[in-house]
Amino acid sequence: MTTALQKPPRRSRSKLQDASLVNGPMLLLRSIRGFSSNRSMVWLATVPLALLGLGVFNVAAHATELPALNAAFLANNLWLLIATILVIFMNAGFAMVEAGMCRSKNAVNILAKNLFVFALAVTAYWFVGFSIMYGNPVATGWLYFNGIFFDPAVTADMVTDEKLVPTVDFLFQSAFAGTAATIVSGLVAERVKFGEFVVFALVLTSIIYPISGSWQWNTNDNGAGWLNQLGFIDFAGSSIVHSVGAWAGLVGAMLLGPRIGKYADGKPQAMPGHNMAIATLGALVLWIGWYGFNPGSQLAMDQWVPYVAVTTTLAAAGGAIGATVISTLTSGKPDLTMIINGILAGLVSITAGCANLTMTGSWLAGLVGGIIVVFSVSALDAAEIDDPVGAFSVHGVCGVWGTLVIGLWGFDIQGTGDALGLFNGGGISQLGKQAVGAGAYAIWAIVTCWIAWSVIGGLFGGIRVSEEEEIQGLDIGEHGMEAYPDFASVK
Repeated sequence: MTTALQKPPRRSRSKLQDASLVNGPMLLLRSIRGFSSNRSMVWLATVPLALLGLGVFNVAAHATELPALNAAFLANNLWLLIATILVIFMNAGFAMVEAGMCRSKNAVNILAKNLFVFALAVTAYWFVGFSIMYGNPVATGWLYFNGIFFDPAVTADMVTDEKLVPTVDFLFQSAFAGTAATIVSGLVAERVKFGEFVVFALVLTSIIYPISGSWQWNTNDNGAGWLNQLGFIDFAGSSIVHSVGAWAGLVGAMLLGPRIGKYADGKPQAMPGHNMAIATLGALVLWIGWYGFNPGSQLAMDQWVPYVAVTTTLAAAGGAIGATVISTLTSGKPDLTMIINGILAGLVSITAGCANLTMTGSWLAGLVGGIIVVFSVSALDAAEIDDPVGAFSVHGVCGVWGTLVIGLWGFDIQGTGDALGLFNGGGISQLGKQAVGAGAYAIWAIVTCWIAWSVIGGLFGGIRVSEEEEIQGLDIGEHGMEAYPDFASVK
């Protein structure tokens, strides 16, 4: 008598498309490699617990009894929220200027960097940067920290004293952190690895920028930043934001070296941008966004907001005129790229002193900035430092100029009205303070960013793409796609 061998019954497999809403998520997770075992699912279950420990799911009630919201409190917070949106929109302007002034084969890479870096900056600044920049003193005047994340609670005294709520304050400051990181992108364009740039942006926005920013903008009652105590003035960040980003990018550009074919026999070769229309539109977007950057730095909706907006406008106009005139005299024809950079140079030149210069002084500061930027671009080319969009000349050189000009013809306009500048009877004291501040930001950014770029390069096998990728274009090499797939590539 024989017994037929029966096959063991096969476990029926449920198909994802047939699963219910209850079973679907588990089936989806099990279909992902690494999540098929029960042990993996146990580890996955610990993630919410770990995040709870970090405070990510901190749902403890912070509600408190608040007095009636007064008009000034609402106006101040509404204005700063609007200003924040304008500053965030500047990321579109930076992306358009940079992409338009570079070659089409790198457009996707440039757009991806400018878009993604803001997401990184907000995350890093939320996690720890904001705490470092505006926390309690660890080393009074030099280093601050308040733990990770920030407390969003609104208290009664904030309403009574017409202060900013923590959430809108954080949003505004995080937009500035993102600006500093975006400036770097222009200097290292068309040759830096995407991943390595991302890591550097995280370091810059979480540590380097917040520490130096605290020296001036942290006014903690237990000890303000050392530059603030010195009497240094940088109202909206010519040095704190723009020059720090520019110095960081300059170090990266020097370590990377110039693009292939940029210099031949010591002479710069033209590498025209592929879309000047989008670059021009980007400049106008930045100009509009600057009305959030500078007037927003008043941190209140008061009588000085429109004044700061006017000084900002006049400086931009002066910068455009200065750059156009000089580029015409030096090259024989007005250069659109210089008109664009002249506008931006004027805006950077007024960022530190927009609340400390007269209207005439503001226009003049912008005019000089527009002149400076033309010569600075030529000087960098002579030194064979490849800056594809002129970012260092705009944000670095004019950032320093905008800081120093307060010590030349500035006034304490919102305070005593006294002269601060050397040329208008204020003496040399303020100029010395401005020079110390500008120098401190340059030294800090150069040293820390050189270390950061070098360590990142050492860990990841360099920060520059291969020669083949650079010639082919970073769009294909780094992203596997093209900005203009329907058109023939132009090398």
